[in-house]
Amino acid sequence: MTLSAQTVLAIAIGGSLGAVARAYTVHFTNKYIPLELPLGILLVNVIGSFLIGLLFAYFASVPTSDTTKAFLTTGFLGALTTYSTFAIESYLLFNTSLLLAFSNIFLNVFGTIIAAGSGFKLMQFFIK
Repeated sequence: MTLSAQTVLAIAIGGSLGAVARAYTVHFTNKYIPLELPLGILLVNVIGSFLIGLLFAYFASVPTSDTTKAFLTTGFLGALTTYSTFAIESYLLFNTSLLLAFSNIFLNVFGTIIAAGSGFKLMQFFIK
């Protein structure tokens, strides 16, 4: 991918939209489904992983501009998913509950891998 001015702008716009989407998703998830487990962060990580699986399968089969790819993946999904937040929340959970800490780590790591693979396979199914 070439980092032209157009691509950098696409990443910036996608990133700002992804960050806002993350903030709303986390806020409303945690407000309406209050748990000790940071469910909002888990949700954005799983959704983002599923979407990146869909997009990578799509990009492998359908010619797509680098600018569009950068907007959707590096920009939007890069800002939507929150592994740095996941890391600190997992660390903090170790101080209160080993069960919650390991549940959070397990669900985020394996949930996102399964979601990415599911998205990839689903898109391959629809493209063929």
